[in-house]
Amino acid sequence: MASPQLEFELRAMTFDDLDDVLINEGLSYSHPWARGIFDDCIKSGYECFVFIVDAKVVGHSILSVAAGEAHLLNVCINPEVQGNGFGRQLVQHILSRAVARGASKVFLEVRPSNLIAFKLYESLGFQEIGLRKDYYPAENGREDALVFSYQVPDAFP
Repeated sequence: MASPQLEFELRAMTFDDLDDVLINEGLSYSHPWARGIFDDCIKSGYECFVFIVDAKVVGHSILSVAAGEAHLLNVCINPEVQGNGFGRQLVQHILSRAVARGASKVFLEVRPSNLIAFKLYESLGFQEIGLRKDYYPAENGREDALVFSYQVPDAFP
């Protein structure tokens, strides 16, 4: 028997969402972003979104767009609700926002150890284009980042 389709909402992130956003960050990452980073992203007019299920913020994303290119800076889904396709929905939404803002390419970095995210990005059409040595803080020093690029197709959905 298939599991029921869960209802979700995507909306712009506000300062009032940051307590929930920080909880999700802390549960998801060994080195989560600080509140000040999210504050700055909202103040700067970045594309900041929250993903809501059953009136609870369970995910978020941050996208910066400039000069026809976009950079997906943060994608997070609370580990307790991963596996429901929410990450895919969130990234697809943020890609549509990049296109709406005139971007023809979208870039991101991902830890090689984050296989779930790596596979998600590949399945959505991102291509690995490089490596940033010692990019991320890690438990024992630093971890490299894989750099991915997404070329917006002429007929983007």
